[in-house]
Amino acid sequence: MGMQLGLGLYRNMLSPEYVRFAKQAGATHIVAHMPGEFARDAQTVITADRADGGFGRDVSHDPIWTFEGLRDLKAMINAEGMILHALENFAPQHWYDVLLDGPQRQAQIEHLAQIIRTMGRVGIPVMGYNFSIAGVWGRVEGPFARGGAVSVGYEDPEQPPIPHGMVWNMVYDPERYDPNGANGTVAPVSPEALWARYTAFLDELLPVAEEAGVTLALHPDDPPLPTLRGTARLVHTPDGYGRVLDYHPSPRHGMEFCIGTLSEMPGGNIYDMVDRYSRTGRIGYIHFRNVRGTVPTYHETFVDEGDTDMLEVLRILDQNGYNGVLIPDHTPLMECAAPWHAGMAYALGYMRAAITLIERASP
Repeated sequence: MGMQLGLGLYRNMLSPEYVRFAKQAGATHIVAHMPGEFARDAQTVITADRADGGFGRDVSHDPIWTFEGLRDLKAMINAEGMILHALENFAPQHWYDVLLDGPQRQAQIEHLAQIIRTMGRVGIPVMGYNFSIAGVWGRVEGPFARGGAVSVGYEDPEQPPIPHGMVWNMVYDPERYDPNGANGTVAPVSPEALWARYTAFLDELLPVAEEAGVTLALHPDDPPLPTLRGTARLVHTPDGYGRVLDYHPSPRHGMEFCIGTLSEMPGGNIYDMVDRYSRTGRIGYIHFRNVRGTVPTYHETFVDEGDTDMLEVLRILDQNGYNGVLIPDHTPLMECAAPWHAGMAYALGYMRAAITLIERASP
């Protein structure tokens, strides 16, 4: 079995029609991006900040997180002849005090453990997550890709503190949240404090994941800056994943390996990083996207036009025996009646052909 092609679908896209689109475009696997109200509509899904509050508001008590919800999600995807490979991102409401070390931390840890047990019971093998207080923040939209296609970028913006009621760049408490911080802001968080919170999270949840047969896969920080909005970041250097993996040898402690984010890190060599980390056998799945530039200024591009030779990335993955899932993550929007679908179809077609080419050439 070689590398597997997948597609990530946002919460509002988890329907048979979108799963069929993925299959028609050559994918075999689905990654379900779980937080609600993350996407604006079916054709302008591009994860730049909204003026009124980051990526949007978290949806409280979303039934998709229950046993019945996850069971039915997997059944719907299977009914279309596809495989549900991973859930992506805990909802902020589920773990804001895990990230902030607040009073609800222990209750939220127990709820996260229940989610992981439910995933094991249903048979969903990977939980992708980003252990970050600021989250993916500061993106802007613009005609940054080939032909003026709209994509997202980071252009070294001013960094105001995070208002109370927001974490992970989503609003979890609308009553408390004020975009100008009138109700207070999150205090600065040091690298030592963030690492302590992260290792405590692992200490409590990795045994649960091991028992459930679920891999916890950590996404690197995007943008990969040492601090964002006053809060430290975990994986923002080429060696960042090394420290994370060294903390615990469990094969259930892995990476949601984002080629784009890793290539945004200044001073790194993306091909060395792909080689180093794919040799570990601990990649849960891969975000396969391209970018031009590094922090503090970069722009996302079509898969075949950025700074990274994506064919060389695939060649290294194949050489090191990677046989897991790759998804486009997000792509530029193409000028037509269905900008999101066209952008994804272009990326998936490129990836399917490139994987076939690389694997046929492999000795």
